[in-house]
Amino acid sequence: MTTVTIHTRYPLRSVALYNGVTVLHFGLATAGLVIAFSRWPILGWLLGVVYLAFAFVQMYLIMPLKVCPHCVYRTLSDSRCVTGLNLLSPRFSRVRSPEEFGRRAEGVLCHNHLYMTALIAPLVLMVVGLVLNYSVAGLACLLGVAALMAFRYFILFMRVACPHCAMKGRCPNAKAMGIV
Repeated sequence: MTTVTIHTRYPLRSVALYNGVTVLHFGLATAGLVIAFSRWPILGWLLGVVYLAFAFVQMYLIMPLKVCPHCVYRTLSDSRCVTGLNLLSPRFSRVRSPEEFGRRAEGVLCHNHLYMTALIAPLVLMVVGLVLNYSVAGLACLLGVAALMAFRYFILFMRVACPHCAMKGRCPNAKAMGIV
């Protein structure tokens, strides 16, 4: 039987990998939207800019405001979660009850749904754009974003982040993936 270490302070390489993949995903998805809708440049740029703003706001503002305050990493001494956002969150919000952490998956506009929308919506929009205006560069962006999604799930979530998380017992995502 393999013993899994719970990180109270994720290694910096894990934090850099998680955020690097996230920023690359958002950037490549934005480029893919602009390219896929290049026949209609105003629409392509509008979709790209709105998507990029939404993606960054939900990840780097809404998450520290709504999810991080309920996370145990906010109260553990000298801790760092896999996103590193527990270090940013105290600037925006006060600590709340960890028992409420699971509520991040409740409601239509909950953080989990916003997060998944930021990851999946550009794939759907790029497919629509490529059907209307095929390009090799657009297809390359689509495949790149799809590969990043697969990497995020199979490597980041299943190996780097979730198995080592101190909150996995209360996390609806870990439960849904069968980690707990």
